[in-house]
Amino acid sequence: MAWTNSHRAPELVDFAGYADYGPDPYDINFCCSLDLSALESERVKLTPFIPREHAPIYFDQLTQHVALSEYYSAAPPSSLGELLYTLEFGYRQNPHHTAFAILDKGRPSTTHPDWSGSLAGFVALKDAAPEDLSVELGSLRVFPDFQRTYVTSNAVGLLLRFCLERPPAGLGMRRVAWGATAGHAASVNAALRMGFKAEGVTRWHKVVYNTSKKGAAPREGDPLPENPRSDSAVFSLCADDWEEGGRELVQRMIVRK
Repeated sequence: MAWTNSHRAPELVDFAGYADYGPDPYDINFCCSLDLSALESERVKLTPFIPREHAPIYFDQLTQHVALSEYYSAAPPSSLGELLYTLEFGYRQNPHHTAFAILDKGRPSTTHPDWSGSLAGFVALKDAAPEDLSVELGSLRVFPDFQRTYVTSNAVGLLLRFCLERPPAGLGMRRVAWGATAGHAASVNAALRMGFKAEGVTRWHKVVYNTSKKGAAPREGDPLPENPRSDSAVFSLCADDWEEGGRELVQRMIVRK
């Protein structure tokens, strides 16, 4: 039987020259409905990440604080253009991913008084599968000035509540996953603190492209001999966990001082 393979590798992109902030008004193109009123507490608000508004500040934080990318297999963006490219093709054009700006309502923005607070970080819902009622909470980065405060617990808690509560209050997901680089104590501890349960470690899960990160060397003859391995610790918080105390735990984390 005759067959063909028409796939062609993507052309190299001039990230430095890439300056597409996406459509205006911005179309998040997400496969699940979003109720923004459910994504706000007294202290933190999650809003769709709009590159035109949020990306320059986010890129500046990634550039100033390389530790924000230390445990990611991908290297931090080399330019604002590379970040914009990732937001467009890694998030907006993938209907199963969507990104949020984390706003700290306790610190009004001096540069954007129209916002509900200062930009404190980035978080995403990934691999949303409405047909399986599952989603992953990931790509969490909280800027150093907002770490060890209520910001992380509120951002994660708001998304958990929105995902796991039954309609119409939430999406009614049965499973929310959390992946962390094995050995990244802060991420692992954050997952456990918010009620996630450990499921195991996915070995050799990622190829490391971040030159600041170390990992086990690949075998001889590997197609990417210069890029070590990254293992992922897998956690989940499921509907039964939510109904058996998870809801109350998350609420305590949201309101704690």
